[in-house]
Amino acid sequence: MEAKTSDWTLNPKPKTQNPKPAAARAPAATFDLIGVGSPIMDLLAPVPEAFLAHVPGQKGGMVLVDDAEMQRLLDLLPDPPASSNGGSAGNVAFTAARLGLHTTFLGKLGDDALARTYRRRFVAAGINPDRFKRGALPNARCLALVTPDAQRTLRTCLGAAMTLSPAEISPDDFRGCRHAHVEGYLVFNRALAEAVLAAARAAGCTVSLDLSSFEVVQASRDWLFAEFGRGIDVVFANEDEVRAFFPDANDDYATLARGLADHGVLAAVKLGRDGAWIARGGELHRIPPVAVPNVVDTNGAGDAWAAGFLFGYLRGWPLPASGALASLLGAETVRHMGPVIPDEFWPDVQRRAQRLAPKA
Repeated sequence: MEAKTSDWTLNPKPKTQNPKPAAARAPAATFDLIGVGSPIMDLLAPVPEAFLAHVPGQKGGMVLVDDAEMQRLLDLLPDPPASSNGGSAGNVAFTAARLGLHTTFLGKLGDDALARTYRRRFVAAGINPDRFKRGALPNARCLALVTPDAQRTLRTCLGAAMTLSPAEISPDDFRGCRHAHVEGYLVFNRALAEAVLAAARAAGCTVSLDLSSFEVVQASRDWLFAEFGRGIDVVFANEDEVRAFFPDANDDYATLARGLADHGVLAAVKLGRDGAWIARGGELHRIPPVAVPNVVDTNGAGDAWAAGFLFGYLRGWPLPASGALASLLGAETVRHMGPVIPDEFWPDVQRRAQRLAPKA
């Protein structure tokens, strides 16, 4: 599915309530945003509940598999899967570019037809492709098995993306970028995550981190808290991820968001159908959900939420307005199969989003 970019921008110079907005701290830059992560091609397969009997592991989780297991699952599907550009940071970059942010991406593509398709779709969406690395292995793939309850069970073969090494990362990869958005899955490769964060900071970027999985937090809790202190501006977490930071707490999500923000970050805690909480310093904002009567697929909804929030944040919007745009995009995403809002629905999303822009 190839989404198209537009020249639409939302009130690029609104009034700001931020005491020290990201835009004011960043030097002049060519790109508003650089996404950093694995450029994974999503393979989307609606399956009956019974199909999961053929899939080792728990329903709803993400498990890394090798090429042979990926091929076994593909051969078992009743119909060939659809494809869509994916990867957590890739999804954020894709939607951010459609919203009007000048966007580029850092990750390693493979050497096959899927890699060429991935790159072509990014270019069609208005994303600059010059910072992709290239590997000799096949491109990364993620098979999303979507059951009738809209739950997704993910099996990922990282291929070339897994070969991105710390030695390939330098501040030059981030030159000319205001803000770097990093997917939490990189934290499983601690040396790579440290190289990415150090290079982004050296280039003067502000940084956001989407935690991606509660397993990321459980495996790296103390390391993450230390990195927050070294300079991470925005942290995105869902219910399970924020509770993994505070496993002994029985607090509500507002309190947990405040607890995360106490570590010097802007904490955005995404609660799906229950909305979100945003905390920064002494601020705390409840973000109401946008109701969706018929959920089709939750794949990519959190990434769309992050893209909407980052658009507002980097434009200096008040936090509640940024959260409202985030909720709109997350809700629209779950109405469709795959992580990308289809082209034919995008004009309506634009019109609704424009109504959320702060008055100049």
